[in-house]
Amino acid sequence: MISTKGRYAIRVMIDLAEHRGSGYTPLKDVAERQSISKKYLEIIVRDLVGGDLISGISGKGGGYRLNRDPEDISVGEILDLTEGSLSAVACLSDGCEPCPRAAECQTLPMWSEYDKLTHDFFNNKKLSELTRN
Repeated sequence: MISTKGRYAIRVMIDLAEHRGSGYTPLKDVAERQSISKKYLEIIVRDLVGGDLISGISGKGGGYRLNRDPEDISVGEILDLTEGSLSAVACLSDGCEPCPRAAECQTLPMWSEYDKLTHDFFNNKKLSELTRN
């Protein structure tokens, strides 16, 4: 399941994409438009800045902006930063110890196929597809 953090991160990115012509967007403006707590958004934007999807400046005229065009940002990138692994089962998560039963596991091919479908869906969905502009 995708948490509120992941869903809100997508909403922040959409908001920044839709307001990118106006320079840096104050987080309080995003919080008001999206009806999300500014405190919670501060946590989310730290991940987005850390992943180099957005950048921010402080002070008058400060705020956040996208580092790339919305066409070049996938929903998968956003979710990877905020959610970590979206794998349905632990044995397919990045950095997981190899499962000792993998060779005889009858369900592993199904989970692998599901993970590929999910991965491909979110990585092929671009931020630009979700914006109104």
